[in-house]
Amino acid sequence: MSEQNINDGGPAFPTETSHGQDYGMTLRDYFAAAALQGMLSNSKNYDSFDGYSDAAYEYADAMLESRKR
Repeated sequence: MSEQNINDGGPAFPTETSHGQDYGMTLRDYFAAAALQGMLSNSKNYDSFDGYSDAAYEYADAMLESRKR
């Protein structure tokens, strides 16, 4: 999936500031962080984290897709 076609879910915690709108992290990033935290907290192999971030974004994409239903 190219960067241009990724559904980021929009802003996770938008706020109004004196400088205008602050969008902060995307909902996709927030979901990926939550998934990564869960995966790492249950990991028995702390020496190898290869693929964890890719898997976290796969979970995030799945969560965003399920929101459409």
